[in-house]
Amino acid sequence: MHDRNAGLDPETQFVEIYRNLGTYDFAWDLNQSLSFALFRTYAVPTIGRLLDETGEFERATQKRYDDTSLLLEVPLLEGFDTPRGRAAIRRINQMHRMYDISNDDMRYVLSTFVVVPVRWLHAFGWRPLTPDERLASVRYYQSLGRHMGITDIPRTYSEFATVMDEYERAHFAYDAASARVADRTLALLVSFYPRLFAPVVEVFSRALMDPPLLRAFGYREPGRIARRLAAGALRLRARAVAVLPKRRTPLHVIDLPRIRSYLNGFDIEQMGTFAPGCPVPHGKP
Repeated sequence: MHDRNAGLDPETQFVEIYRNLGTYDFAWDLNQSLSFALFRTYAVPTIGRLLDETGEFERATQKRYDDTSLLLEVPLLEGFDTPRGRAAIRRINQMHRMYDISNDDMRYVLSTFVVVPVRWLHAFGWRPLTPDERLASVRYYQSLGRHMGITDIPRTYSEFATVMDEYERAHFAYDAASARVADRTLALLVSFYPRLFAPVVEVFSRALMDPPLLRAFGYREPGRIARRLAAGALRLRARAVAVLPKRRTPLHVIDLPRIRSYLNGFDIEQMGTFAPGCPVPHGKP
C-alpha cells in the first residue's frame, strides 16, 4: 500500500516523500486539508484583520487562492534549492515583509500545515500516514519555515500540535474583519461546485468546523445530523478510494479545475501582491 515511499529516508528524502503524498496517494485530501488549514488561520484576529486590510479578499479572492496554492506547490515539486523553488519562496517572503507579521503568527500558520492534514487523514483518509510519512511532513515544513525566516520552529509533530492547539485556545475570537475574509473564502469554495448544490456545500463545510471555529466567524452550528452526514460521506469516499486502483500519474495543483486564474501558465515573479508603486507588474490571468 505504501510502496512508493518504502525505503525512503524521512530525514533526508522528506521532499520526495511529501511530494508523493501530495501528488499521488492523497492529492485530493491534502489539497482539501491545507485549504481548511489556511481557513482556520483567519480565526486569529491579527491574521484575519490583516488579510482583510489588504483588500485582496474583496478584489480578487480567486487569484489570492490560486497564488497561494501554486506558490506553495513549486518547492514541493521542484525542491527548495532549485531556481524556481527559490523564486517561489522569495516571492512569498517579499509579500510577507510588506506587513508587520509576528513570528508567533507565522509559526502558528506553519503548525496548521503540519497538524491539520495529519488529523484530516486520520479521520477521513483512505489510510493514515505511516510514522515515516508523518516525520517527513514535519521535516518538510520545518524546512519551509526556515526558508521563510520563522524562528522557534517546533521540533516534533507533538510540539507542532501543541503550538497549534494552544494558540487557537488563546487567540481564536470573533472579529468582523476576520469574518469577512472567512465569508469570501467560503463563498469561493462553494463556487467550485454546481450552483444547485451551493446550500448543501455550505452546510457541509460548516459541519466540518469545530465549535470554536464557528464561534470565531459567527457561523451557525450545523447540528448533529449534518455533522454525521458530512463525516459519513467523507469516510464512505475513503473506503471507495481504498479499493480503487492507485494513481499512476501525479496530480498537480495547476491541473485542478478550481485553479482559474492561470489558464496559460504562470510567472512566479509576477504572482501575488506588491507594495504600492512597485515597478513589477501584478500577474494577470
